[in-house]
Amino acid sequence: MLTNYVEGYQHIGIPTDDIKKTEEFYLGLGFKLKWETTYGGHPVKFFEHGNIIIETYEKDGGATNATGAIDHVALNCTDIVTCVKEIREAGYYINEGPAFLPYWEHGVEYITILGPNHEVVEFIQKFASEEEKEKAVKALG
Repeated sequence: MLTNYVEGYQHIGIPTDDIKKTEEFYLGLGFKLKWETTYGGHPVKFFEHGNIIIETYEKDGGATNATGAIDHVALNCTDIVTCVKEIREAGYYINEGPAFLPYWEHGVEYITILGPNHEVVEFIQKFASEEEKEKAVKALG
């Protein structure tokens, strides 16, 4: 069962048109900049406070600048390969992925599905080692 491979929340994704202003806002709330990179030439920053992680990123026209403008909720997955298999078997439409990103020390693999309200639900595994990454990336093609 899919929930056997989900161990909780991982992060909330919030697009922005002004990464500097967004960084100042979250740092002002007491968050710490945990990690940063670029994706598609645009900045991506992860902020952490306690067990809360917020991923914020610029993308062309990505921010709606409207109330409720959270892009996705990511669930921490312990076995992305089996998770993808079970999502497919259950008949969910995979909106994005499986895809690898070179985030964090060993990278991540993720997929997204759409909920009934067009909310994006991401299943993501943050790899603990190069071996774990290579095995999953190979299995998912």
